[in-house]
Amino acid sequence: EGEERRGADKDEDEGEGGREGKMGATLKTKQYSKRFQVKFRRRRSGKTDYYARQRLITQDKRKYNAPKYRLVVRFTNRDIIAQIVAARLSGDEVIAAAYAHELPRYGVKLGLTNFASAYCVGLLVARRVLKKMGLDELYTGAEEVTGEMFQVEPDDDKRPFRALLDIGIVTATTGHKVFAVMKGAVDGGLDVPHNEKRFPAYTKEEGFDAEVLKSHIMGEHVGEYMELLAEEDEDRYKEQFGRYINEGITGDMIADIYEKAHEAIRENPDPVKSDKPKPDRSKYKQKKLTYDERKANVAKRIEEILSKE
Repeated sequence: EGEERRGADKDEDEGEGGREGKMGATLKTKQYSKRFQVKFRRRRSGKTDYYARQRLITQDKRKYNAPKYRLVVRFTNRDIIAQIVAARLSGDEVIAAAYAHELPRYGVKLGLTNFASAYCVGLLVARRVLKKMGLDELYTGAEEVTGEMFQVEPDDDKRPFRALLDIGIVTATTGHKVFAVMKGAVDGGLDVPHNEKRFPAYTKEEGFDAEVLKSHIMGEHVGEYMELLAEEDEDRYKEQFGRYINEGITGDMIADIYEKAHEAIRENPDPVKSDKPKPDRSKYKQKKLTYDERKANVAKRIEEILSKE
């Protein structure tokens, strides 16, 4: 009886998490498979970091359903997406959004995914959401690009619009373009908690250098590289910056282009509706028949079958 009892206990222990085989590997027993719980779909596809998301959207119950706003920044191969998002029970709600493909309206035709363009996208989404909330005149932000650390000062009547930076699954490395979007949003008047340690102008040895950050924001590092490449390797310069050459843009013009873009964004941050016609999907959608039409089709089909006989 004692041996049978020990055998039953052993089976129960094995059933909880599966038996351990050689080298500590878990054997997928029937009991293991029955208790296995799949992860969320966006975790399985590697799109959402739920550990970070939980901490970004969790709000105190005493705040009475006041949302935590997030500055969501995402990069594609040809575009930059910046959104102000609030988490709701029915799903995330996008309050305002800005994209790098809007920058040609403001004079930036090329290099839409570089550091300077990322700053412009952050500035655009900040001015757009503040105008929507009626805070654009109260919180103007840093109207001149200096590269210095900037933080909005709260007004006595209305507090600044606060948003937490959401970088998704991007690794937060020093100098990443995601922090250029954040810097643009902060200079645009948003209250985004941050420090200087992730900007490209920061090193452990020398600390923070505002001039280096300013040169990146104004695209001066791109202009310097263009001039250097034009002197050392003209063939590679024509290959790498061929579109700039076709537009008549030289290295010393880059900073002026972005400076004018910053002024144009502050002057009119409103989005423009697309002129593209909406596709006609009616030809692909099957028309739903009424009861009388279906009845008539059946009668017609029966008549055709009887006539063949």
